Amino acid sequence: MPCDLILVLDAQSPREVTPALRQLQGTVHWVKIGLEMFTACGPDCVHEVAGLGFNVFLDLKLHDIPNTVAKAVASVAKLPIRMLTLHTGGGREMMQWAVRAQQQHAPDLLLLGVTVLTSMGAAGLAETGVPDAPAPQVVRLGRLAIDAGLRGLVCSPLELAPLRAILPADVTLVTPGIRPRAARTDDQTRVLTPGEAARAGASYLVVGRPIFQASDPVAAARAILAEVQTSGLET
Repeated sequence: MPCDLILVLDAQSPREVTPALRQLQGTVHWVKIGLEMFTACGPDCVHEVAGLGFNVFLDLKLHDIPNTVAKAVASVAKLPIRMLTLHTGGGREMMQWAVRAQQQHAPDLLLLGVTVLTSMGAAGLAETGVPDAPAPQVVRLGRLAIDAGLRGLVCSPLELAPLRAILPADVTLVTPGIRPRAARTDDQTRVLTPGEAARAGASYLVVGRPIFQASDPVAAARAILAEVQTSGLET
């Protein structure tokens, strides 16, 4: 299964990262806009980044009552985005409403269910009342999400193998928590290298700081893509 790279835009404005994005044009094809940038400058940032020729993954992690989430999906469907996240913890009905809104307003938009945040381990889950370790909780929420109609999930690289073992082969798995061997883990607790994640079945690798904090972002991105290629997969 092909595996591609998604670049995280950890900034409040596209202008902060535009010079690097222009350098990375042709090497990186996908970017992720998260809450920091979207809450700072709203839909304009999506139009600006898409205007540079990148596919946009909008990571808002929607989580509310079904009607509210469905209306939010309908609203963002007007934007030039290719992927959108929502929390699987919102439950079956919320996800079903989101899927109906997506199918009605943006048939090509891929909804991704966020299972367990990569910053959370077993202790963090226990504090929220979840007695299981991350892996079984991810599998539980992943099954629920696909059964509710979602076609993709966000999961840590450590849950790729168990999810691939139980889900249909065409399910998209988007994987943060990717760190080259020499990089710091920062606030991620469940990480793998790019090659390890690709071999485990990732569809997309989500990487930010190891590229933007590199002295040569283009070389860093190409090194990650080369590692994926040498893992035996096409990018």
